[in-house]
Amino acid sequence: MTRAIRIHETGGPEVLRWEEIEVGNPGPGQVRLRQRACGLNYIDVYGRTGMYPVGDLPAILGMEAVGEVDALGDGVDSLAVGDRVAYPMILGAYAEARLVDAAKLVKIPDSIDDKTAAAMMLKGLTAHYLLFRTYPVKPGDTILVYAAAGGVGLILCQWANQLGATVIGCVGSDEKAELARANGCHHTILYRDEDIPTRVREITGGEGVAAAYDSIGKATFGASLDSLRPFGVLATYGNASGPVEPFNPLILAGKGSLYVTRPTLATHISTRALLDEGAARLIDAVAGGKVNIHVNQVLPLEQCAEAHRRLEARETTGATVLEIG
Repeated sequence: MTRAIRIHETGGPEVLRWEEIEVGNPGPGQVRLRQRACGLNYIDVYGRTGMYPVGDLPAILGMEAVGEVDALGDGVDSLAVGDRVAYPMILGAYAEARLVDAAKLVKIPDSIDDKTAAAMMLKGLTAHYLLFRTYPVKPGDTILVYAAAGGVGLILCQWANQLGATVIGCVGSDEKAELARANGCHHTILYRDEDIPTRVREITGGEGVAAAYDSIGKATFGASLDSLRPFGVLATYGNASGPVEPFNPLILAGKGSLYVTRPTLATHISTRALLDEGAARLIDAVAGGKVNIHVNQVLPLEQCAEAHRRLEARETTGATVLEIG
């Protein structure tokens, strides 16, 4: 027997329970992982509250982790027992051990430690598709990053800076502004005190930004559109304030022939080729020191409810990791 965090109903952090589960042996194409740490992401909150479906209850939440291959199922020849691997976007990460399809795992080099590996896959690959696929950032571009001191935000700021972009970051406090600026953010906007589009126009000399990477959703959708330059791209990729409400596409014409997209990491790693491309670029950036994964909160997995509470209260910066064992 092993233990995991499960929910039997949707609701607040109190529905997260530390329980014994049975894992069993891997089937064809699967491996069994002894997990070392898992990452905390806002998508976990969406699953816990019922905004995103998690299948039949009880369910194990969590979408990224690092661990060691403990057993191989039939037909697995890409991995060996003892290999250290990580994964993103596979529900069930809040567990001491689990079964996973071998084709969805990425080998992690020894130069990247467990906490970093647990925190980098979902957030780092999200930053990858936003910067390299959704709107490919070019030298000289100015971009707007929401939650710039958060897990994805700090990666976006650093990586975009490496690509030659000017980064404007939205943050909720002076402390978070300082952290964002220390990680590649050139200008910060305190969204509680300042009007975002007005400040963006001031910073850009009236032009607006090439792209807005918006993880907040409903509350910032209008501000993001009003911050774009003509032909600008709004990537609304999260729902921290709730999902964006239906809108008339005609408003995009009057605001400068704008583009709006709602991407998801699941699509961007839906084939092995896509996963390998993104993972290779991410691992190179992290191992090479171009991007630093800030693990600023570490709690044991059994304290998952407290980690959720802190995340929703916006008390965290960078990434939160839940240690196992």
